[in-house]
Amino acid sequence: MRGDLVRKLTARVATTGLAVLAFLVLALTGATGWGLALAVAALAAAGWERRVRPAADSTAESVLLAAGILVGYARRLDAGFDPALAATALVLLGLVLLVGPLRQAGDLEIRAANLPARSWAPLVAGRLGDALLVLLAAVALAAALVLPPFVALLLALGVGAGAGAVALDLARRRFRPGTGGGAVTRALRAHRPEFLLHFSAPPGSEYQVTMWLPYLERIGRPFLVMVREPEFLAPIAAATTAPVVYCPTLKAMDEALVPSLKVAFYVNHGAKNSHCIRFTQLTHVQIHHGDSDKAPSANPVSAIFDRIFVAGPAAIDRYARAGVDIPAEKFVVVGRPQVESIEVRREPTPGLANPTVLYTPTWTGHHADTNYCSLPVGETIVRGLLARGATVILRAHPYTGQNPASARQLARLTELLAADRARTGRQHVWGAAASREMSLVDCVNRSDALLSDVSGVISDYLYSGKPYAVTDMGGDDDRFVERFPLAGSGYVLRRDAANLDEVLDRLLGTDPQATARWATRSRYLGDFPTQQYAEAFLTAARQELNPTWTPPTPRPTPTPAPFSR
Repeated sequence: MRGDLVRKLTARVATTGLAVLAFLVLALTGATGWGLALAVAALAAAGWERRVRPAADSTAESVLLAAGILVGYARRLDAGFDPALAATALVLLGLVLLVGPLRQAGDLEIRAANLPARSWAPLVAGRLGDALLVLLAAVALAAALVLPPFVALLLALGVGAGAGAVALDLARRRFRPGTGGGAVTRALRAHRPEFLLHFSAPPGSEYQVTMWLPYLERIGRPFLVMVREPEFLAPIAAATTAPVVYCPTLKAMDEALVPSLKVAFYVNHGAKNSHCIRFTQLTHVQIHHGDSDKAPSANPVSAIFDRIFVAGPAAIDRYARAGVDIPAEKFVVVGRPQVESIEVRREPTPGLANPTVLYTPTWTGHHADTNYCSLPVGETIVRGLLARGATVILRAHPYTGQNPASARQLARLTELLAADRARTGRQHVWGAAASREMSLVDCVNRSDALLSDVSGVISDYLYSGKPYAVTDMGGDDDRFVERFPLAGSGYVLRRDAANLDEVLDRLLGTDPQATARWATRSRYLGDFPTQQYAEAFLTAARQELNPTWTPPTPRPTPTPAPFSR
């Protein structure tokens, strides 16, 4: 979070500072060349700021830069009053004043991907700010090269014509909407989706949706994904062939919720979920984006949903343990379908000579009471693993970089692993190789043991039957297993990592919790046949869509018994 704030503040200071400096140089000195160079640098800074702060308002800076560039242009021409240059100034002023309102108007329009529906005006409106920066840079270049003023005027008129077309189309949409809805609504009616996935979250959270897309597609019925923030439209649309619709307002939601819809699924407890739950004709189902003993996994807000799909009975107990009273009939145990490709190791393998250990530190959380991050002792952990001859797969949480201290600690771990790989040849994995090139399932299957913070990774790893250790970063000591029962079938690493050697002896050696893990596995992940594990979710989802539907009777599949010791 602090790292993100630093980037935003740096971008703001750079944009404003360079714009003011460029204007002063161009308006008050004869160093026109230097002033134009500073203006281009300020425009580049403004472009960067738009990346880190998409809603940034740089109207004042744009006015200063436009004025300064035109003063420099006039000084380069040295020909007195020029009508073309004056007209260029008027067009630029109009664009500077219109870009912000047009972008805001475009942001209020429904947009879609993977649908045969054109919605060019909102997309172009969102790019007008970039077009203005490019235009100002082009005018600065024309001034530097002393090109005839009509060149700058033609460029400005071209961008102005595009802005005018956008303004007219957005006005038509607002004041004369189509009787049958817009193009997106008509395309959705033709698609006839039976359910939707509603999603609202901070930037970088699209993994919460993409983990579910393959299983939503396997339900076998048409559906759509409704996103409430514009940055999710493109990445989620790239991960599915289903329609993805961006609905910024309640009016846009009214357009997207076509009569064929029956069920709405949710993967988190985002505040905007309430916007969709108001549609009482739908059945609202919370499916979560992971299963863990973290406090958010027993959020009282879950009570507003009609159904709560949980991985196993332990999730139901978690709500009760947190004092959240939810009627039992709302819960449906469906397993955790994302683990179906995890290879199950039913025989213990104690004392591996060169084990591969997956280390998954989580992030610091939004609040102190949800900070389970072990990166402050990460170097001690990694050095201990290396001393045991382990190959380490380091897979950090996607939000780790939001905290500068965590980012530095993670960078130190990668340095250690890189140095050890160069020295020993052990093929440690970290960074993009562990988080993008490999899926979590790949990491689980490639490892022999897990060392993790309190997170949903442990529940997924539990499916493999392999040993795991959990860090107690809250210093709960004897109360840790009471607060986080899943740790009871693993090995608990204390906050100061003082018992690391003891934990690694058990994790990589004797593994005394091997038998207990199987009972825990059933409680947390359901007792479903391995070969048809995902069918529990698919069946439950189909029954919500059609309560009279009866699944075919599966052939009995013997479940191998866990090993005994």
